[in-house]
Amino acid sequence: MHQAPAINRAAEVRLFRRGADAIPYAGLAALAVLAPVYLDDYGLAQVGLALVYAIAGLGVVLLTGYAGQVSLGHAAFLASGAYAEAVLLAHGVPFVVALPAAGALAALLGIIVGLPALRLSGIYLTVATLALAFIAEEVLARWEPVTGGNSGLVVTAPTMLGWELGDERALYYMALALFSLALIGSANLVRSPLGRALIAVRDSEVAASALGVDLARTKLTVFAFSAGLTGVAGALYAHKIAFISPEQFTITASIELLLIAFIGGPGALAGALLGAGFLIGVPQIVALARPLLPPAIATQNSIEAAVFGIALILFIRFEPRGLHGLWLRARASGERIARRRRHVAHGERPGREAP
Repeated sequence: MHQAPAINRAAEVRLFRRGADAIPYAGLAALAVLAPVYLDDYGLAQVGLALVYAIAGLGVVLLTGYAGQVSLGHAAFLASGAYAEAVLLAHGVPFVVALPAAGALAALLGIIVGLPALRLSGIYLTVATLALAFIAEEVLARWEPVTGGNSGLVVTAPTMLGWELGDERALYYMALALFSLALIGSANLVRSPLGRALIAVRDSEVAASALGVDLARTKLTVFAFSAGLTGVAGALYAHKIAFISPEQFTITASIELLLIAFIGGPGALAGALLGAGFLIGVPQIVALARPLLPPAIATQNSIEAAVFGIALILFIRFEPRGLHGLWLRARASGERIARRRRHVAHGERPGREAP
């Protein structure tokens, strides 16, 4: 009697299928750790801000790329984390308590919002979360005793074990550490039974339900996890900016988070970092390019928005997997070239390979 091959569970949940796959990430990690050595304060601040956005981007990638849910209300979770961090620190709560509390508050808000909203799907869910973004903006502007209204709040510099962590180097390493933890946690979630359930729900809710997946519980869990990550990013964002106000958390912020996911790669966690780098890098490139542009174009304030829009259209049309898809193509091309060179070196005639 023929026996089915044994399933290697350890191989299925391994972060890297091959040891060679970890080499680029190890190199990137080394560059990240050594960034304060070769970057000035401004460059370090921009990279640190990209890491903050990447944490929120991980939450959006999980929700959009893995669960198939599109939210335009994540600015509300970003704001809840930022304001919770500012208010808790102002009342003397230690930083090591305030930061996870800010993330937990955002996750709780995600559960409260998700209970009724996730009964919807498609465009109806998107509209419901869009309403959340508008409501949150009004609450921040009107709840002056807590949020300071349109006057905003000054954010206290974080301290840990008596050390003040307000300089750019300390904030950078804090953002790097939290991004690493968020990335590992998200990768483990994707490889867990919940992650497989998310993919099943994304592909077909009817089929997933027939297989026994609890649709409401699965979608609510990932929505809360996504909101919590965004809340942690909001707390770090508050420290990076050192001043928060309602106009920083408008619908534009929600659209920027979606751009991170779609341009970076909606189906890959690494796309969150690539998309965040694109979001932070484009304004710097535009600023350098303005002197080279015709005056009629250089004086326009909407150049950055135009670049984002054109990039989004091009990725949707030619590479739906985003920047991560371009990286996969480049890596595959490099591997094909290396194989052909090995064949030539051994005097073999390489066969034609699939693109």
